[in-house]
Amino acid sequence: MNKADLVEAVAKVTCTKKEAANAVDATIGAIRKSLKKGDRVGLVGFGSFSVKQRKARKGRNPRTGETITIKAKKVVRFSPAKGLV
Repeated sequence: MNKADLVEAVAKVTCTKKEAANAVDATIGAIRKSLKKGDRVGLVGFGSFSVKQRKARKGRNPRTGETITIKAKKVVRFSPAKGLV
């Protein structure tokens, strides 16, 4: 399922396709904004999103085999709820 499929599914249940697209965009925007601030976002029955700091590490360039340093960065983690699947 992609974003367009999600918008269609929401529109079938609630409102017009345009209003559903606005609702989906607003939801994704709110989650993105919270994660940028470093907050955890929990959706009961679905799962939770959080931001974790990944440390710098050594890696290999697959073309040359040369050892490189991969920089530290922040990544988003998703933990599914127990009853999700």
